[in-house]
Amino acid sequence: MIELEGVPELIDPVMVAAFEGWNDAGDAASTAVAHLEREFKGEVFAALDAEDYYDFQVNRPTVFMDGGVRKITWPTTRLSVVRVGGDKPRDLVLVRGIEPSMRWRSFCNELLGFAHELGVELVVVLGALLGDTPHTRPVPVSGVTSDADLARRMDLEETKYEGPTGIVGVLQEACTHAGVPAVSLWAAVPHYVSQPPNPKATLALLNRLEDLLDLRVPLGELPEDARAWQVGVDQLAAEDSEVAEYVQTLEEARDTAELPEASGEAIAREFERYLRRRDVSPPGGHATADGGDGAYLRDTPGAGRTRPPKPTRPGTAGAPEGAQEGAGEDSPDSAQDGPGEDTPGGAPDGTAESSSERRAEGTPDTPDTPDAPDTPDTPED
Repeated sequence: MIELEGVPELIDPVMVAAFEGWNDAGDAASTAVAHLEREFKGEVFAALDAEDYYDFQVNRPTVFMDGGVRKITWPTTRLSVVRVGGDKPRDLVLVRGIEPSMRWRSFCNELLGFAHELGVELVVVLGALLGDTPHTRPVPVSGVTSDADLARRMDLEETKYEGPTGIVGVLQEACTHAGVPAVSLWAAVPHYVSQPPNPKATLALLNRLEDLLDLRVPLGELPEDARAWQVGVDQLAAEDSEVAEYVQTLEEARDTAELPEASGEAIAREFERYLRRRDVSPPGGHATADGGDGAYLRDTPGAGRTRPPKPTRPGTAGAPEGAQEGAGEDSPDSAQDGPGEDTPGGAPDGTAESSSERRAEGTPDTPDTPDAPDTPDTPED
């Protein structure tokens, strides 16, 4: 039994979760939850025991100085509660951490225990994957669920995926079996510029979350960061004719695929979002609780406006060294460079290493190129 002290009664609570690693290309998903926590001034009220779920040789603790005292930050998953104000205030239970190394079922059960005690009505898990999408177009965000009724009510896609999955897929299915409605939102990140941060993908996830939950999220400097990121990638791509030509090919494929849908639905969603932001007072207060021993819990400062990494030239190695693989399990068919097990599609030939080379480096295989590298199909989990 999980006993929570100091957390007030919540209003229509929704759990929003994101995990660094396999399901977090460009750090887009984890940065979105960090943005919510920062904007609404959330404070950690609980943290899972790092010893139970993490291999410290894979996710190492870090040492930092706090007032001249050396302290350690352990890799873990933390929970905070924030209140979103407005005409219809509601609370968000934010879950931010790292994909666990072991005991995934116990990990999910522990999170569901918190959800039950807090009266959570819906779980939304954010993810990001690498795909064949041009950086010059709006970021595709897919909403999927394994609940057919929920898919109809919330205008989502019902996943039919079969195959290997990550913690996002496992948590979503755990919610389904526990009778807790769950949704996954996936942003597609251009595979040729995969290194974090990607504020444009983070912004797209937050916009989709606003639409899904009918709430207003202060965006702060994210829109400006997204514009600066795109300008930076434009400049870098222009320096290489092959990359520029490849981006143009992706643009043409994307525009052709979306032409029939360039109708009023997308415009209507954008207009509704504008109305929510207009003449709305800043969000109200937040619910907090004691976060425990501060020596083991510390927020990592958000990335500033950094110059985007140089795009990967078509015909060379795929993502830059150290780039996130992306989340395959719920990824659309056009996902690329995410773990091949969940990602049916792939980038054009020559943009990734061979299977043997990637296995030698411990990176999942990259599938072959789909015929039309356009807007992702139905994500899996």
